[in-house]
Amino acid sequence: MKTSKGDAIFSPGVLFLLEILPSLIIPPLALHAVVTLKISPDLPVTLRGLLYLSSPLIYAFAYHTFQSIVNAREARRLGAIPVPLAQGKLPGSIDLLRSFEKDEIEEYCGTPSERLTREYGKIVAIKLLWTNKRVITVEPEHIKSILATDFPNFIKGPTFIKAAESMLGQGVFNSDGDMWKFHRSITRPFFTRDRISDFENFDRHAGAVIEKMKANFDAGAAIDYQDMVARFTLDSAAEFLFGISVDSVASAPLPVPADGITSLASADTNNLVKDFAKAFAETQLHICSRHRLGPLWPLLEFFGDKTAKNMSTLYAFVDPIVKKALQNKRAKKVDAAVGVEETLLAHLVQQTDDAAIIRSELLNILIAGRDTTASTLTFATYALAMYPNILQKLRQEILDTVGTQRQPTFEDVRQMKYLRAVINETLRLFPPVPNDVREAANSTTLATPNGPKFYIPAGSVVMYSVLLMHRDPELWGPDSFEFDPERWIDSRVQQYLVPNPFIFLPFNAGPRICLGQFAYNEVSFFLIRLLQNFDRITLAPEAQPPGSLPPSSWASGGGRRAIERVWPKSHLTLYAEGGLWLRMSSVGDHAAPL
Repeated sequence: MKTSKGDAIFSPGVLFLLEILPSLIIPPLALHAVVTLKISPDLPVTLRGLLYLSSPLIYAFAYHTFQSIVNAREARRLGAIPVPLAQGKLPGSIDLLRSFEKDEIEEYCGTPSERLTREYGKIVAIKLLWTNKRVITVEPEHIKSILATDFPNFIKGPTFIKAAESMLGQGVFNSDGDMWKFHRSITRPFFTRDRISDFENFDRHAGAVIEKMKANFDAGAAIDYQDMVARFTLDSAAEFLFGISVDSVASAPLPVPADGITSLASADTNNLVKDFAKAFAETQLHICSRHRLGPLWPLLEFFGDKTAKNMSTLYAFVDPIVKKALQNKRAKKVDAAVGVEETLLAHLVQQTDDAAIIRSELLNILIAGRDTTASTLTFATYALAMYPNILQKLRQEILDTVGTQRQPTFEDVRQMKYLRAVINETLRLFPPVPNDVREAANSTTLATPNGPKFYIPAGSVVMYSVLLMHRDPELWGPDSFEFDPERWIDSRVQQYLVPNPFIFLPFNAGPRICLGQFAYNEVSFFLIRLLQNFDRITLAPEAQPPGSLPPSSWASGGGRRAIERVWPKSHLTLYAEGGLWLRMSSVGDHAAPL
């Protein structure tokens, strides 16, 4: 229940108890009627009390037993088998839950799913805290069914929507059915090719970031590149979405490196833009924590919504912009220089007067337009720092196409095959959204090629790991953990990808496919401008915050653990723990004297 301003009257925990109250009250009342009318009205008070207190548990046990029988019959009817179930040693598999939470903090991104699928196969089920089964799959055919061939049956679902609603509202990424179609219909027409290829926008903000980086490098300081590209994508997204200049590059202080070497611009101050970015990341982390806990997460927020403080910061940033746009619409004011629908905000206010819908939509698109692009830029440049030969080959293609000064065009970007290969390889090994979930609206099956069909009961939450699928040696070959852009150019494309295109899904697929071309264009443009200015990029591990480098135990670990020099983690999107600290130099900085 919410006020007219959208603030919740009750905490998530109180609302949860109100929702389950009937299931707590009805069993004792029903048992009381049976005892009084059918058994014995003179039953001892102590025994009667024990029966009443235990009746909800008896009801739950009976219900789940009955449901198990129904599911078993339905599975046989469909010619399917149950998904292998991973069970913990403690009641409610609470030991598994603790292990997952520990791995999220201390291990490589995706470790819990990696361990389960390695032990049980490419599809596995878990049942935590007596809630519905959660299914994890890394099988491409299953993911194809979820996203495309059985799309109507695999919805976001009430579990996901409820956990993310405090941040995403009922926006396009947090709605189903007619509501999703409505949000899709009011946003998609805006994203024309001209708008998602606004290179003038990209150039203004890329130039500011590169100049800021040069100033820091000239002062001998490393920079947190992840922070810098997050500023770039925030500034370009704010102009694209809101039509405003945030100028986070100039207005917000830079993070201070662990080695203490800073430029004069690094002093810390309170800043709305910095607070917005911090609140944005922290809210996503909390939503992911809710998802891991499942439907019982509200019990940990009994005394208040733990996202409320950060959401107040986000609303303080967005609400005045939305309010002004609606006021201008009512006053029929149109900026002749900008036009009615030059921004997504201007487009949305022509579709609806509901400020809450507009705000939710903007925050949804901001995650897609800012965080995913910043993630891809972070890990693409991380790879260039790791592999200088790839950097030099990419830079040569850029110089051959646009030289050292000219602004690239859309056609220039289309010609650069190696640039596309570098970006694709980044998206393969470091997909910006490493995991996603859907919920089965009705009972169904997931078929495995040359294998069994697995039964998925209605209400099951199905998580699919794009990160693990993208690195599977069975799908990508024995070098699947290596960063090698050549795989997108040589015979491996025909060998692996062409026969099974669903093994590469950086932007999802099916009706909910993301507007990935915007990210490709923005990432391409920034990398071109970056390598027009710098020809050497090196990691600066001494500048990383304490505890942010990969643990020493990874040296003997599997997958990419022994390779990594940063710590990949994820909330809704993938990021480098503690940032990506780099140093860069241009040709003039290290040219030999004449």
